[in-house]
Amino acid sequence: MYQFEKINKKLLGSHVEEELMNYILSEPVEIGNKIPNEFELAEKFGVGRSTIREAVKGLVTRGILEVRRGAGTYVISTSTLEEDPLGLTKLGDRYKLALELLDVRMMLEPDIAVMACRNITEEEKVELNLLCGQVEELYISGKNHADKDVEFHTHIAKCSRNRVVEILIPIIDTAVLTFVNLTHRQLMKETLETHRAITDSIIKGDAVGAKAAMIIHLNYNRQRILQIYEEHLQDNENQ
Repeated sequence: MYQFEKINKKLLGSHVEEELMNYILSEPVEIGNKIPNEFELAEKFGVGRSTIREAVKGLVTRGILEVRRGAGTYVISTSTLEEDPLGLTKLGDRYKLALELLDVRMMLEPDIAVMACRNITEEEKVELNLLCGQVEELYISGKNHADKDVEFHTHIAKCSRNRVVEILIPIIDTAVLTFVNLTHRQLMKETLETHRAITDSIIKGDAVGAKAAMIIHLNYNRQRILQIYEEHLQDNENQ
């Protein structure tokens, strides 16, 4: 269980956000459960409610928490990317960010899949098939599959043997995690089918099939994110 300590008031802001994240992981507060209310957290951490409010806002931006009007604040993910050199998760409006990231993925990943077909080793084929199966197992069992999904797409990018692509991997990783955090398992059938199609095509060396499967996979994702983004804009207009 997380041990609360009074926080030095000189270390507020982002420090409280990280301490709140540590609390969620250490308690632990499971995905789908509610965290203590603003007043309780302020008392536990020994800070003002406005500071807690900012910490919660930061974790909402990172896709960890979701504030539900009249119901409280809930954990929707416990996965974070330690490396985000471009600061993408700090841009705000995670709905718009998710859509923009999908647009970038559409530009990159179909051709990355083609390069992977040409350059993947036999050992890497085994690893790709294993990762695909692990994502399937986690998804179907209802467990958090986000990290393994990120690993799946990262592996494909590394198999491209393109050094520039490797530099761009954090963008792909951020995009995958942002999508998973927003959609909450809403595309399980589509994800599993297209992941398997991508995997089988790359293993067979079928560049056309791999590119087509990746386009279909990303198009499913983009359509869902677009729908969520439009719903988000509508909710803002109604407030």
